[in-house]
Amino acid sequence: MSENKVYLKSNVVFEPLVDKWYAWSHLVSPATAAMNILERHLAIIESFLDAPEIHAQAVLNPKMRGGPFMDIPEIRIEEVRALKNVTSNDHKLLIDFANAIKQLDKLLLSDAKGFGMEELYKKVPPLLKGYVELYYDRNNNAGFRFYEALLYKSPFYKKSIQNIALWVTNNDERPFCLSTPRLNDKDVIHLNLPFDHNGIDELARMKKVPQPINYIKSLLNLPDSEDLIFDSFFTDQPPAKYGNYEGDAIRMRYFGHACILIETAGLSVLVDPLISYYGYPSEIEHFSFEDLPDTIDYVLITHNHQDHILLETLLPLRHRIKRIVVPTSNSGKLEDPDLKLMFDNIGFKNVSRIHEMETIEFDDATITGLPFIGEHSDLNILTKACFLLNIGGFKLLFLADSRIVDSVLYENIHREIGDVDVLFLGMECDGAPLSWLYGPLITKKMSRDQDNSRRLAGSNCDEGMKIINIFQPKEVYVYAMGQEPWLEFISSVKYTDESNPIVQSNQLIKQCHDRDLIAERLYGEKEILYKAAEVDS
Repeated sequence: MSENKVYLKSNVVFEPLVDKWYAWSHLVSPATAAMNILERHLAIIESFLDAPEIHAQAVLNPKMRGGPFMDIPEIRIEEVRALKNVTSNDHKLLIDFANAIKQLDKLLLSDAKGFGMEELYKKVPPLLKGYVELYYDRNNNAGFRFYEALLYKSPFYKKSIQNIALWVTNNDERPFCLSTPRLNDKDVIHLNLPFDHNGIDELARMKKVPQPINYIKSLLNLPDSEDLIFDSFFTDQPPAKYGNYEGDAIRMRYFGHACILIETAGLSVLVDPLISYYGYPSEIEHFSFEDLPDTIDYVLITHNHQDHILLETLLPLRHRIKRIVVPTSNSGKLEDPDLKLMFDNIGFKNVSRIHEMETIEFDDATITGLPFIGEHSDLNILTKACFLLNIGGFKLLFLADSRIVDSVLYENIHREIGDVDVLFLGMECDGAPLSWLYGPLITKKMSRDQDNSRRLAGSNCDEGMKIINIFQPKEVYVYAMGQEPWLEFISSVKYTDESNPIVQSNQLIKQCHDRDLIAERLYGEKEILYKAAEVDS
């Protein structure tokens, strides 16, 4: 088999890890990575070591789903203890960096009283000197920003803690990724490669283009001891050939959550890529990697949350993507890491920023970045954008998890872009509290009431109907609900018919139907062709 050309199996997972934890964007950017290692990972590890039985009970309780509880059996406690020792000893610099950030926050609270800051620079913790700028806002509240591009050039960006866990999936079951590390398992190979390594691209290509196993082994520096497992990841059976869409219409394919593929005969646009797998029984019809074109012209990223930027999907697609479009940021704020910097530093060479109300023009289509309000717990986060895709006058509006707290904003947007044909709106309208995602970055304790009032929530029915009244779409699709089973390990969401997001979205769909509008809550997969006559009308 080593000399024969073989294909990588379709259900081989490229699971990106940082320090054995599931990698998302906040574990790549140096400052947020340091804070998460200290305030999330080590905190959960310590809690597990102190009371593993409490964690075991909590992960079985549906009400505790998505909480800070490690889904690892107590029998493996010594492996968790070993992980703690490695993290504490090998990553001491990052832990010290995180503590310096906390010290700087405390310094600004106590000493920055509205007067000039030159003397305060002398008190900046040594590890942060040369990497931060101090400032006041217009109300004399002190803050700081990072020179984030310099952080990626500093010792605080450690590519050595990045690696890929390679394994074959046979179901959608996984522990919640923010609370459970990936320990060593007999059927998993850990590729000690940084995310920008070209071996990842070459291995991913083998899902469609066969190569000898020895070729890829040498590229990945794989030891002979891994041969038996590694060989099992390959097959001599070629995958089904993808048929490029060549019709005269616009084809929309829903891949789950907020992932939408829009195709014409000459264009492909993929929004918020998050792709499931084939190769095992599933009760839910769904598309997979095999249903993507060999070349993806544009990937659009709406915002910087772990269910909208899935490196597990993006890294294997890197060699297929011609251009990624991300919201403009470069704010330098701890809670708002820059996406272009992140993608640039993990091997993507084709990343563009888009401003609010900026348009990218090509052929007979345009992509316009639009303001995105809500779903960020009222933090001053700039890295977010909704998108208008206009193909020959046919307009598709992707609002992601926007919460319509100010409909006048959308009236102003409508004045510029007009009515749309198809609207996609997220309605996960309860959302988790601020601390669930951003807790490791918050250095000043907030009350439980404050935390619970600031939700990572999308729109409810009333808010959604305001948008529909403004943009007058012909079709409305509720999406980004996290319902698909392959989303649970990322979102921890599991609804019943009585769950508020289901009730609210049902009400919105009914009101749309009462107006003779096409409306549906997307789930699993969906394909729609918009014929030329529809487009022209």
